[in-house]
Amino acid sequence: MSLTNLFSRPDRLVLAALLVTSCLLPSCHPDRGAGTSEDFTDTPTSGHVGISVDETFAPVLESQVDTFQKLYVDAHLKVSYQPEDNVFLELLNDKVKAIVVSRDLNDAEKKELDKQTMIPRTTKVGIDGLAIILHPSNPDSLLTLTQLSSIFGGQTTQWNQVSGQKKLGVINVVFDANRSSTSRFVRDTLLHGGALSTKAFAAQSNPKLLDYVATHPNAIGVVGVNWISDFDDPNVRGFLKRVRVAGITARPNPTKDDYIKPYQVYLAPKPPAMLQAHPELQNYPLRRDIFIISREARAGLASGFLSFVAGQKGQLIFQKAGLMPANMQARIVTTNKRK
Repeated sequence: MSLTNLFSRPDRLVLAALLVTSCLLPSCHPDRGAGTSEDFTDTPTSGHVGISVDETFAPVLESQVDTFQKLYVDAHLKVSYQPEDNVFLELLNDKVKAIVVSRDLNDAEKKELDKQTMIPRTTKVGIDGLAIILHPSNPDSLLTLTQLSSIFGGQTTQWNQVSGQKKLGVINVVFDANRSSTSRFVRDTLLHGGALSTKAFAAQSNPKLLDYVATHPNAIGVVGVNWISDFDDPNVRGFLKRVRVAGITARPNPTKDDYIKPYQVYLAPKPPAMLQAHPELQNYPLRRDIFIISREARAGLASGFLSFVAGQKGQLIFQKAGLMPANMQARIVTTNKRK
């Protein structure tokens, strides 16, 4: 397999309301001449529109897109799945009307859209997490954030530096793609803006990353949770037979019970009072939000899709996929341990 060096750098009512609103906007004005740049043909439930998606969200967004287009057969979404940097460039260059990403616009991107007299709309639609995956034979399946920071920063380069295991040798760090959202999240969150290890590589896609880790006992990889969280998906079941998901903790001096995996209960945000009352609960430390950012200045198809994803049906799709919906409450039940 070819690797590249990484271091080189909401429902029908809402949609109906949108449809009515769209006909009150200038694009439906009878004085607009045909063929002008103001002559729009799409509505919240029909037409064509381009959308760009961070490829780490491909499995769950494919389900969103497929369901939306089955419900609204006249809606045609042209969706591209790309690394994060490319996704934002397509929005700024007006190649797409909406993007699905794991961060909001930064200051430079907001200034660029301001120059275009464009007011973007950012909507949080879900909560995702990053899973740390290992080869099934790797005994070091419980890792602290401190250990991960040292591994991804290049200070820890051998597995025997983690737990004394010598047989695995050099730690092989692999990400999905150059300039991806996962590598950026690791740099921002674990390395506090520092550089990734010079020995970190990109596998060119998430399936290739999973395949690489499954065939290299010394590898450690990072994937979006939706690649391994939907147990009804045969692809997910296949991946989980070949890789191991590491347990992670941010707690100092942890016990074995402190290490958690990116299950839905840990992705659900829990207030400090709940955490204090129930010390067995934690927030998974490698969580991130999912946003849809739209530059559509009218109620068109991009707005219709955004409303669907943020609505009940779209939120249920996130829930089924093992992610945390943004607009649904989590019900957490705790039980007393038997003595």
